[in-house]
Amino acid sequence: MAGTPGSPGTPGTPGTPRVLRAMNDRAALDLLIEHGPLSRTRIGKLTGLSKPTASQLLARLEAAGLVLATGTTAGRPGPNAQLYAVNPAAAYVAGLDVTTERIRAAVADITGRVAGGFELATPGRGRRGQGGAVEQVVQAVDGAVKAAGLHRTDLHRIVVGTPGAFDPSTGRLRYASHLPGWHSPTLLDELAAALPVPLEYDNDVNLAAVAEQRLGAARDHDDFVLLWNEEGIGAAIVIGGRLHRGWTGGAGEVGFMPVPGTPLVRHVAKANAGGFQELAGCNAVLRVARELGLTAPRGTQAEGASALLAAAAETGEGAHAELLRRFATGLAVGLASLVTVLDPELIVLAGGVIAAGGEPLRSLVQSELAELAVPRPRLVLGGVPDDPVLSGALQSALATTRDEVFDTSR
Repeated sequence: MAGTPGSPGTPGTPGTPRVLRAMNDRAALDLLIEHGPLSRTRIGKLTGLSKPTASQLLARLEAAGLVLATGTTAGRPGPNAQLYAVNPAAAYVAGLDVTTERIRAAVADITGRVAGGFELATPGRGRRGQGGAVEQVVQAVDGAVKAAGLHRTDLHRIVVGTPGAFDPSTGRLRYASHLPGWHSPTLLDELAAALPVPLEYDNDVNLAAVAEQRLGAARDHDDFVLLWNEEGIGAAIVIGGRLHRGWTGGAGEVGFMPVPGTPLVRHVAKANAGGFQELAGCNAVLRVARELGLTAPRGTQAEGASALLAAAAETGEGAHAELLRRFATGLAVGLASLVTVLDPELIVLAGGVIAAGGEPLRSLVQSELAELAVPRPRLVLGGVPDDPVLSGALQSALATTRDEVFDTSR
């Protein structure tokens, strides 16, 4: 017989002792994730719980394997107090960052500490069936797991970041025809069979935005746009604290966006390019540099563009200054369309090509945008310089995993 709403006999009903305990447990675990080891007294003060209740909470979490006694407050004023921390081995997650040149993987424990990483080079790979992609993903995951001293079965979840996005209605990768071996309609099923762990997929730029929201320049911001420029141009849109992915997962594929100043690109899916990419992508930087008599060093297009912009930001004179100015104008033209529609609070400029231009580029884009659009959001450089896509994949996997593992009501 079901209990009445709010009665102690109804499992999972708001207000019941079980749910209240679970809410307190989660609050304490979140504090331990944020602050590191804390004493019973400190946890009680931060949560508003009495000392007996805090003691019961910690005993419950320790018995569940979610927290560990890690030491004491020796060396501080007053008597020594036992410190508690989240048990790192409570769960492990993996994140992957897939590009045309390599797959980078990392494993983190439930606290967010990276326990191991692995990089698999994949330049010019000729295997274009889904088997090649599956084999490469498994190899990258196993490499990271081995580096962490773990086994694949220790993983609670894997999040994979790729260019483009998987259409939820078809399961096929869209907006990334340049990524060979990732377009079979059975790819996701094959990956699920090869890796019997919960698997999630997201656009690489969306994951970079997750990293910036959790760890970087967009912390405490619920409405922002991240503009990414590396191998291609993309954007991530966060509205009300949540990523906006669109009906087919293609929200933010702004490289295909028609913009003034470039010929109109038709059949953009076949061309894998569009107006904004031609105006302000790494290929555009190289084209403008040639027009100005500047030579890019050898390497990929993104590497060459980054080197040129870094030199331009440092030199700030002559042809280098003109390159930086024209690139800033190109970026601002595309951003003007975005801010006119979205009116975001903040724009984060990220990706290796933009980062190479640094503050001189950011300042120029801010000035240009102020003349091209009525909304005037604040522009900042990305605050996660190392592996933002991989960091975002780990942060995404951790958020879902903590919701599951830290839910003591079950």
